[in-house]
Amino acid sequence: MINLRQVRSKDIDQLYAISLATGDAGKDAAPLHRDGRLIGHIYSAPYATLHPELVFVAEDDEGVIGYISGAFDTIAFDERLEREWWPQLRRLYPDPQGDLALWDADQKRISAIHHPKQAPAFLIERFPAHIHMNLLPRAQGKGIGTALLDRWIANARTNGVTGIHLGANAGNRGAVRFWSSRGFVPVELPAGLVSETTVWFGRSL
Repeated sequence: MINLRQVRSKDIDQLYAISLATGDAGKDAAPLHRDGRLIGHIYSAPYATLHPELVFVAEDDEGVIGYISGAFDTIAFDERLEREWWPQLRRLYPDPQGDLALWDADQKRISAIHHPKQAPAFLIERFPAHIHMNLLPRAQGKGIGTALLDRWIANARTNGVTGIHLGANAGNRGAVRFWSSRGFVPVELPAGLVSETTVWFGRSL
């Protein structure tokens, strides 16, 4: 039986594990990283730590198998990350130097901690909230992602959120299909903001 609920502090290690297990365009990123917590430092743990009321998990008899995290106000959340989350990690992980082309996966993630990737302002203006969602393979294709998404959206609507955006890895075709079938539409960005690696989606509420 699948249980959906708000995240608890004891779940955070499992969120780190899920982030790693899905961190290579939906596939297991463990072979790419020496430090298996780097992806979670960016995409799951800060939400569960700073805004646990905005993180929901799915669990089965073996534990947490998926999560959805996000923020109602992307700009305010980014500002809070700068105050309360990134400083400690930047002390722990020195900013990589040298030729970017020679960086390994760890160095690229560490660079993202020092230089967080921001969603285009054009996108945030139209869709001020944002989400991330990841499911372990055994949780996929069973309606769990839809259930988590519906839970998050219901909460967002109750709190007056008018629109949500997200960035999907262009190489993760399953994710692109999922979001396209759940009311999210690719957002056409102004010239110069188009990314070769990220498909930006938005949905009005």
